Amino acid sequence: MNDLSRRDFFKAAVAIGGTSALAACLDRQDADVPQGGGEVPDRQHAWNEVLRRDDHGNILAPRHHVLLFLDYDGDDIDADREVTDDAFGSLERAYEWSHEGLLFTVGYSPYYFDRFDEPLDAELPEPEPMASFENPDLDDGDAIVHLASDHPSAVLGAEEALLGERDEANGVGIDADLTGVFEEVDRRTGFVGEGLPAEHQDVGGVPDSEPVPEDSPLYMGFKSGFSESQATEDGVTLGDNAGGFAGGTTQHVSHLHLDLEQWYEQDSRYQRVSKMFCPAHADEERVEGVGENLGSASGVHDCPEAEENARTHGTVGHAQKAERARENGRPPLLRRDFDSTDGGRAGIHFVSLQDGIEEFVNVREAMNADDVVEESAVGNRNNNGILQYITAQSRGNYLVPPRELRALPPASP
Repeated sequence: MNDLSRRDFFKAAVAIGGTSALAACLDRQDADVPQGGGEVPDRQHAWNEVLRRDDHGNILAPRHHVLLFLDYDGDDIDADREVTDDAFGSLERAYEWSHEGLLFTVGYSPYYFDRFDEPLDAELPEPEPMASFENPDLDDGDAIVHLASDHPSAVLGAEEALLGERDEANGVGIDADLTGVFEEVDRRTGFVGEGLPAEHQDVGGVPDSEPVPEDSPLYMGFKSGFSESQATEDGVTLGDNAGGFAGGTTQHVSHLHLDLEQWYEQDSRYQRVSKMFCPAHADEERVEGVGENLGSASGVHDCPEAEENARTHGTVGHAQKAERARENGRPPLLRRDFDSTDGGRAGIHFVSLQDGIEEFVNVREAMNADDVVEESAVGNRNNNGILQYITAQSRGNYLVPPRELRALPPASP
């Protein structure tokens, strides 16, 4: 089997899920997945130290992802905590804590914490639309598990073990599973990395001309996740003002549909660079290919103010707007998003970590650029970064506790 057909098969297996998909992955996999049992960090979101980096030091995300949305279905929360803790601990024994093994986080929604009488130690608002033109579903399940690995068999094996479909994972016996504690209410999947979007562009939202570059890690044809445009893990970690949840983080998860017909069929390369980065990058041809030449930074700090570009070019760039949301010179969000073909359509599962959901709200307000719209010909969506190419389908907010509290935490530990 050649490399392209292998990638196509593994992505399809993760999207389909289930025991048969896992068996097929194990049959075709040509690399061993390392087992765990070693030390794991106190922070669930501490992934960066064990992820790959490119030649510029940018962190490379795991290639395959599954999001499991769960409702608490138990009736004895103290006993269920022990079972849940054993289930997640089993995964850490089965898989090395790395991109070659398995990385995962467990988060809880504001609706989960509503069942407790005591107030929640940390701030966690309910999700809401982020713009006047949005009408997303608001995820109201209790919990979310984000599974990530370079190996599809790892995310599938972990999922099957958690849901009670297998009593072993990666050759290690599973002590407990989540059946009887949680009910699965939704499942979302995706991928990120060079070659994967191009291999899976025969879906809705992408032109039939197959325009996604072969070396692009994302559907829109440019790389993202520049290290200087990402918050650090320390920067998104909750402090002492979060009480017992200090050391955790907050997570926003949204599903965005992509409509790339105009992006690739009508917009020129100049327009795409202008809208993704800023008009100055397009004028000066700063972006080569998917943007590898930019190194560890998008370079938009050298762009004119968004208001100026709105007046002179009638366009503002996505990265250019995000730059305005920096606090004391640092980005507030740590993004761990990935592309998807869920529902047969090109999309993004936007996963971001921050030390408070208000940080995400501030960034999203910077993305809307209402102040720029009021003073120029830039529209609410048209020529306003990449807003006209994305449509929010769902949004959810979660608290990701420190590891010791990941199993059905109380509101005030």
